Amino acid sequence: MKIREAIVVEGRYDKSTLAGVVDTVILETAGFGVFKDGERLALLRRLAEKRGLIILTDSDGAGFVIRNFLKGAIPKEQVKHAYVPDVYGKERRKRTPGKEGKLGVEGMPPEVLRNAILRSGATVLDENMPDRPQGDFTPADLFALGLSGAPDAAQRRAALLRKLELPEHMSAKALLAALNALYTPDELDELLGERTNGCAP
Repeated sequence: MKIREAIVVEGRYDKSTLAGVVDTVILETAGFGVFKDGERLALLRRLAEKRGLIILTDSDGAGFVIRNFLKGAIPKEQVKHAYVPDVYGKERRKRTPGKEGKLGVEGMPPEVLRNAILRSGATVLDENMPDRPQGDFTPADLFALGLSGAPDAAQRRAALLRKLELPEHMSAKALLAALNALYTPDELDELLGERTNGCAP
């Protein structure tokens, strides 16, 4: 199922499970890590502004703390909420159940996750009419643009990050993820054509 909105989940196992259900950008909060990670939060805000954001956290208390934090940090008109039901048990990889004994996103069957996303009001895209291209930028593109692997790559990245209004401390890997989530190749070409001299190859 291909959707327009990006989705944010708590951790990498949630992301891995969800990737088998939905075709879109999926990011993690790293649990409570997003509370102190301004760079991660800034990227979530940009994604929410650009394409909308669906929050899909676990149904336990911790999941709702994270959800409420994001609700307060991102304009409500840019956010949709997907909820998984209370199901008691433990994920296969865990020795013992979580604190409240509930399954998280990673423990949900694909159909439950699919229904949760649909109920959130996600914008389902026609497979024959693809959305914005994603995943077109590779590490080789960053290298070709002088944004990695060059003596002044860090300065070039910093100039581009300023131009794109992205967090200044983004690594090359984080920049690549942001470019793939936020821009088409044509849009980036246009932006790079308007770059300041400090960012030109």
